[in-house]
Amino acid sequence: MTITTARETPAHPAGNAESRLVGLRCRECGRRFPIEPVHVCDFCFGPLEVEYDYEVLRRTVTRESIARGPLSIWRYRDLLPVESLADTGWRVGYTPLQPAPNLGRALGLKDLWIKNDSVNPTFSFKDRVVAVASAKAREFGFDTFACASTGNLASAVAAAGVRVGLKTYVFLPWDTEPSKILNALVYGANVIAVKGTYDDVNRLCSEIADQCHWAFCNINVRPYYSEGSKTLAFETAEQLGWEAPDHVVVPIASGSLLTKIAKGFGELQQIGLIAEKPVRISGAQATGCGPVAEAFERGWDAIKPVQHPDTIAKSLAIGNPADGYYVLKLVRERGGAVRAATNDEIAQGMHLLAATEGVFAETAGGVTVAVLKKLVEEGIVRSDERVVAYITGNGLKTIDAVAPVLVPPPLVEPSLEAFEALLAGRAAEHRLEL
Repeated sequence: MTITTARETPAHPAGNAESRLVGLRCRECGRRFPIEPVHVCDFCFGPLEVEYDYEVLRRTVTRESIARGPLSIWRYRDLLPVESLADTGWRVGYTPLQPAPNLGRALGLKDLWIKNDSVNPTFSFKDRVVAVASAKAREFGFDTFACASTGNLASAVAAAGVRVGLKTYVFLPWDTEPSKILNALVYGANVIAVKGTYDDVNRLCSEIADQCHWAFCNINVRPYYSEGSKTLAFETAEQLGWEAPDHVVVPIASGSLLTKIAKGFGELQQIGLIAEKPVRISGAQATGCGPVAEAFERGWDAIKPVQHPDTIAKSLAIGNPADGYYVLKLVRERGGAVRAATNDEIAQGMHLLAATEGVFAETAGGVTVAVLKKLVEEGIVRSDERVVAYITGNGLKTIDAVAPVLVPPPLVEPSLEAFEALLAGRAAEHRLEL
């Protein structure tokens, strides 16, 4: 098969004198770059990040201007690196921030909230980052949109691509959950399963991005893609009445979600939309792929990659997380912690969240709840803090993971007598337990 390449990338549209976008800046050496589809500094090989003119934003962005926007991530458009071509007709973001008193009582927390991103169009927070990345890919003139994925990103890219008329290719590890592969196939994407881990897939996609000049949302368009995660912080603050929480718990895959949530709260403070407040941040990983948790617990400054991830939380199974170093730095600065959960703890966390708050989360959500439980028991998350736990995907994508901790339903004959006998038996069991 002959692979077609995108047309040459045109120059980015010039902004006006009051442009809120300054350019890209290296997170390591500080060198600056224009707004282009690049993600690595050509001097020190550090990651690039979008830089804004916060004085312009302070003058132009208000709570009132945001409230006039759509009920989606695009209400924060001025705080995102998109000039045009956003798919504003697609309801991405502005998901529920719901109080979780039942789960809070079970864990010993007085003021717990769940940010439920399982209700996005393709049922994960990845719709946020992909909405920004697809808009930027179109601005840059690409005609093919692609990604390396552990599952959720694949369906988000496939759905967004078909909506805006981009050809889509998604690359996944061969052992990705079948339901997540189907979630990408149903939108008509070109789905490629790769014999290897996510890190193998990512290396392959980096080579393809260079060869084919495609827009890989988490490679050459990564600086813009990752900015979509900030909207979780923006929404949290707005939904809390323009206040930041005391402590947040965030699942870690690449680590970008955690660092961008921190950046989002910081930007709102910097432009005067919320009061200055040091939000404590903790991270959650799975035991079978917890390189950041291991580094945190051992006091390391560097991340030791996991060569062969082994966990039911496949959406978090990134053995060499790109933002791992920055996660460690942030969590330590903010007085949080990073912990890991076993497969059984993950399944129990999924069950506990569903049974207390009616939210069926995927395995990453089970990781978050299980780690939150540990952090409370250790006294790291305090009972009197306002805590927000980020639930990033829907449980229907990983339904097999929770099955081992659930009790199969009883089978009765279709008669009232049989049902009454069942109730009597259960009552007797309850008395014995007491």
